[in-house]
Amino acid sequence: MSRTIAIVEDDPDQRENYADALLANGYQVTAYGNRPEALAGMRHSLPDLVILDIMLDDEMDGGFDLCRDLRAIAPKLPIIFLTARDSDIDRVSGLRLDAWDYLTKPVNLQFLSVRVSSLFRIVDTLHTQTTELEAVLRLGALQLDPNSMSVRWNGKEVNLTLTEFWLVESLARRPGHVKTYENLMQVTRQSYVERNTINGYVRRIRKKFREVDIDFAMIQTVFGVGYRWQPK
Repeated sequence: MSRTIAIVEDDPDQRENYADALLANGYQVTAYGNRPEALAGMRHSLPDLVILDIMLDDEMDGGFDLCRDLRAIAPKLPIIFLTARDSDIDRVSGLRLDAWDYLTKPVNLQFLSVRVSSLFRIVDTLHTQTTELEAVLRLGALQLDPNSMSVRWNGKEVNLTLTEFWLVESLARRPGHVKTYENLMQVTRQSYVERNTINGYVRRIRKKFREVDIDFAMIQTVFGVGYRWQPK
């Protein structure tokens, strides 16, 4: 069965162009012109991937708000921001919402289709890994379950986003081994990631661990290089 993609774009011409390009590549497409319609539609029937503009009608940050709503419904749903807003602040804001990618307009429609296909390959890889039931990683107080994408520290659940989970898993599977910024950028599965974005992810990860253990200090900064998980 072909995958379903939801497009949320208030410009009807652009919305139609994106839809035509994706339909031509065999995807089913559902298109929305504003945030309320999109949220109602996706609550009723969740797509396999969402493409979001940020400015929707008179809502300057409507796409950001919709992304937050969708994350509450489906934390692992692949979301792409496709927008004319190209500032670093907007890019960082989008990625902090755990978007899988951030593309700026105008976009080559062939590139858009290829990027969507690439993200679906990542989804398939994750699904295969989950189906094969990987072993739970236990490392000191850490318990990391790749099958449920869950993390516990001293028996208490740590509520991580999908990208944060990937980063913790990458670090914890090689304790003492330095993961460079370049390594961690690849771990996020995103096409545009800067060092400051990685630093932001790590700050939020540390904060979430410290909410269950104020003395948590397992993620060490290797200045100018990257991070490592403290070996025992």
